[in-house]
Amino acid sequence: MSKIDPPNFIAPDPFVLAVKVRAADIDDFGHVNNVVYLGWIARAAWAHSEALGFDFNAYREVDCGFVVTRHEIDYRTACPPETTALVATWITANDRRLRLRRRFQICLQGAGATLAFAMSDFATIKISTGRACRMPTAFADGYPARPALEPVFRNLS
Repeated sequence: MSKIDPPNFIAPDPFVLAVKVRAADIDDFGHVNNVVYLGWIARAAWAHSEALGFDFNAYREVDCGFVVTRHEIDYRTACPPETTALVATWITANDRRLRLRRRFQICLQGAGATLAFAMSDFATIKISTGRACRMPTAFADGYPARPALEPVFRNLS
């Protein structure tokens, strides 16, 4: 899913993944556990990569892939059971050498409330060795960044 753009998203044209809240996602406090949000942003990042033409087979072909170097999640409000969350992502930085940054906004479908904002930093590694490597041209060109959005997310605090 990618063409959802309700007015509550902080920036236009995100890639959006809808995730149904499962009973197993709910903790003892009666809302989605914080670890589940991390899984959602990872799934959204992969779904967006696949939509851009980069599944894991594409990574294997060039012996290079992205690994996370940092996650940050700022929770705004609890996500209740039996709802659907919309996980929006934007690539806000790609240095075309080694590093890429994604920003995320997780909203409650229907209500439009922002549940969380998140950020993930990635670095490229050579899959066969696990060591850092230069980003292939296909990644540099195929993961287009929108750096103008970075200040929008930084100014949320």
